[in-house]
Amino acid sequence: MTDEALRYELRGELLAPGSAAYDAARVVWNGMIDRRPALIARCRNAADVVASVKHARTHGLAIAVRSGGHNVAGYAVCDGGLMIDMSPMNAVRITSGLDRAYVEGGATWGDVDAATTPFGRATPGGLISTTGVAGLTLSGGIGWLRGRHGLSCDNLIAADVVTAGGDLIHASEMENYDLLWALKGGGGNFGIVVNFEFRLHPIVEELMFCAPAYPEERANDILQQWRDYLASAPDEVSGLAEFSTIPRDPAYPEDTWGKRVLALATVYDGPAEEGERVTRPLRSFGEPLLDFSGRMPYRALQSIYDGLFPTGRDRCYWKSTYLSGLGDSVVSEITKHLAKRPSEMTFASIWKFGRAVQRVAADATAFGDRSMPFMLSLDAIWSDPADDDTNIEWVRDVWEDMQPHSTGRLYLNFPGFGEGETLVRDAFGAGTYARLQKVKRDYDPDNLFHMNQNILPQ
Repeated sequence: MTDEALRYELRGELLAPGSAAYDAARVVWNGMIDRRPALIARCRNAADVVASVKHARTHGLAIAVRSGGHNVAGYAVCDGGLMIDMSPMNAVRITSGLDRAYVEGGATWGDVDAATTPFGRATPGGLISTTGVAGLTLSGGIGWLRGRHGLSCDNLIAADVVTAGGDLIHASEMENYDLLWALKGGGGNFGIVVNFEFRLHPIVEELMFCAPAYPEERANDILQQWRDYLASAPDEVSGLAEFSTIPRDPAYPEDTWGKRVLALATVYDGPAEEGERVTRPLRSFGEPLLDFSGRMPYRALQSIYDGLFPTGRDRCYWKSTYLSGLGDSVVSEITKHLAKRPSEMTFASIWKFGRAVQRVAADATAFGDRSMPFMLSLDAIWSDPADDDTNIEWVRDVWEDMQPHSTGRLYLNFPGFGEGETLVRDAFGAGTYARLQKVKRDYDPDNLFHMNQNILPQ
């Protein structure tokens, strides 16, 4: 099939360098990523995705798959290959029983929440509404509702997938179950998901968002109190402790500009009045510098971080590791490293995994073992290309120094640039990785889909 034949076959657009929409379509979230595909297929349906995969295979083109384009490593765009852009495929349909949502592969979590929350329903998503459903879900999906309902992938019931051979198949508990298992945390290795079926849960009209921001010089003490509070908190509580710097922005009091803080961002998945009572201790660890707490609908909550992470503006390098515990010595080491971060734009967070996440058996999903209580995410952000090496080296140094306190695994949505020969194998653990390799051999033996957190077929 020639390029013109593909252009004719597509319901969507086929963009080439020099066309009016090409440069806008190739931009992804991380401003460090500047790649130029030979073609961009802006798909509008599953048939467009099938035609694009067949074209790439016939002509030996590398494939990059874009839904939201938020992956920090920039897997959504390639140099010289075919970018399959599913962002026009963003429809969301919920069943009349309000217990299921069917979500197209290019939808964002904002699309999902806009369709489900008016009916008092939600499924666990991320923290930023412009994040793509596909990328987040396929590598796990950690969000505000994890305390009661687990990860995004735990709520995936079925999927329609375009395979490397250009076939459209269904993965569920009844058919291609091995593929469904692999999609629950195994990344985009096995095909292109054009439709997801998610389980929906009731969501109250207003939730309590508790977010006191304490001076960072008190971080050791605050983190220990936060850790102890979460040890006995109910499942409805999900949160993270976040290191950041108050920007020089009129939205914040001028006397706080440039000050480093530790914010305890926490959501109570239940009635707001009850949540305000349950989370009140987090606001009483001394005097907060600022307090962003308040009651709000889930849909509003899902977008409060959007302005801090605009598409294409900032340069980013994010790397994560699962912590085996958060003892006082670990807290001290984290705060020591964070005090030396080179960019005031950087965020770094400690995430607590709730009981709904940890109750899932290690072999039930490709996400694997759930015994880790915490995750440390080092999210370096800066604006000047001259600062690239300084910020990347800082993240890598801290990550290495934290390995004695790690389970040895990491969250593959925050993988750095995916560098390291054993990174993906280590992320899953040997047993899960071997099982994933078998699924990869069955569905993509030639590794056509390799622009991802790649699992080798052999």
